[in-house]
Amino acid sequence: RAVAMSVSHSSRLNKLVREQYVRLPQDGLVQVTYVWIDGSGEGVRCKSRTLDKEPKSVEDIPEWNFDGSSTAQAEGSNSDMFLVPVCMFRDPFCLDPNKLVLCEVLKYNRKPAETNLRHTCKKVMDLVKDSHPWFGMEQEYTLLGINGHPYGWPDNGFPGPQGPYYCGVGADKVYGRDIVESHYKACLYAGVKICGTNAEVMPSQWEFQVGPCEGIEMGDHLWMARFILHRVCEDFGVVATLDPKPMTGNWNGAGCHTNYSTEEMRREGGLKHIEAAIEKLSKRHDYHICVYDPRGGRDNSRRLTGHHETSNIFEFSAGVANRGASIRIPRQVGQDGYGYFEDRRPAANCDPYAVTEAIVRTTVLNETGVETKDYADH
Repeated sequence: RAVAMSVSHSSRLNKLVREQYVRLPQDGLVQVTYVWIDGSGEGVRCKSRTLDKEPKSVEDIPEWNFDGSSTAQAEGSNSDMFLVPVCMFRDPFCLDPNKLVLCEVLKYNRKPAETNLRHTCKKVMDLVKDSHPWFGMEQEYTLLGINGHPYGWPDNGFPGPQGPYYCGVGADKVYGRDIVESHYKACLYAGVKICGTNAEVMPSQWEFQVGPCEGIEMGDHLWMARFILHRVCEDFGVVATLDPKPMTGNWNGAGCHTNYSTEEMRREGGLKHIEAAIEKLSKRHDYHICVYDPRGGRDNSRRLTGHHETSNIFEFSAGVANRGASIRIPRQVGQDGYGYFEDRRPAANCDPYAVTEAIVRTTVLNETGVETKDYADH
């Protein structure tokens, strides 16, 4: 009864009835679902339209618009915002030939909306394309009932202490695996570069990984993976939260560990380039903390305490195989002498465009201090 009470009403609708309609032929017409980031910088919105033929690339999908006053992105008196398609995926919910399309949001004057962080990220990634920056991001999230309580936790009290849940197996150790596996398959179908998943340290907490992705592709694929996660959870009647510390007390928070390398780091002898990049990052810790969550570090301050496999938010640290450091060099990389490193500071609710842009600005473009350069004229 407790589990039934924590799921949404719509999840109890008969899904077999829906299947009857999904299978109906479309006579060459195509549904395209436009997806964008709203004014919170964390939420995603979507709406759909019909095209008269299947788009072969994102260039075949027309711009559209929406009411920005209803997404905290515009005033009601001047509310139309532009949706500019930037990345197309197959639709795992309505199936082929239907599409999901990720969009940038532009204001009435064609300038990027405040939460459109892709715009500058793309400029920076184009500048450093010869360095071939690769990223892999590990998205942690927590499943909640619609009552806001972690899914599967006792109504009163707490589950047993952390220990048996990480990569766990068994009904008493993991909750919601059906959701995780459905999300994984949906991402594979869509063409999202998802590369793995596992149960996390806190019960009801999970992680999926996206990558390797080069440049702007990292943000595009992680945002679409997040959209698909929220849609899958909607079908199951639960909520996925990216809050970096959903439960206070002796429970792990949720991060978005970011693995990174450039071409020279991946070559023989690349460890010296990895160490040089870490040195640059050490001198710009405050700047990175400010862009690694949507609230200038306030969200991460609840998570980066120096406990529960995190570094302290006020101190920069690095080490081989050290999960309590700001930057971890994997043991294999230390042995091989080349590869990649992991920035463990980004919060689960970070904007991947902001994170990847910041890393590249510091390690490739050699920016220092808390200000960023505008490369628009170059």
